[in-house]
Amino acid sequence: MARNVVRVSDVMRTTLHMVSGLASVYDAMKEMNRLEVSSLIIERRDEHDEFGVITVHDIASKVVAVNGATERTSVYEVMTKPALTLDSEMNAKYAIRLLSRFSLTRALVIQGKELLGIVTLRDLVLGYVNAADPDSEAAE
Repeated sequence: MARNVVRVSDVMRTTLHMVSGLASVYDAMKEMNRLEVSSLIIERRDEHDEFGVITVHDIASKVVAVNGATERTSVYEVMTKPALTLDSEMNAKYAIRLLSRFSLTRALVIQGKELLGIVTLRDLVLGYVNAADPDSEAAE
């Protein structure tokens, strides 16, 4: 059975939730809770800067687990920067490989220098599996 090629752009999410690197971790946690998301994208300071990402895991391991003060810790102190980026046209199979190799669960999706979306390992794997499923609409 031939597998349809699934591109990162086929499974990415285009709703982007941003936060300033100068915001407190407490404010970032409140925003994640309000939006019901587990990560936020850190805004670039200028066109030469790179995007960052802060996740619930970052907050748990770098602040909460070490009794840090979420109100006095800035997002920039715990974020991952630069965030891993994937080209929107990359084959999902290779994106899965890349995320797995670095033990990451999400990456930003770009085209050139433009931020288009965010994709999770879950999105990629399910999209890849659905492409091979003869009962799936994606396989048609």
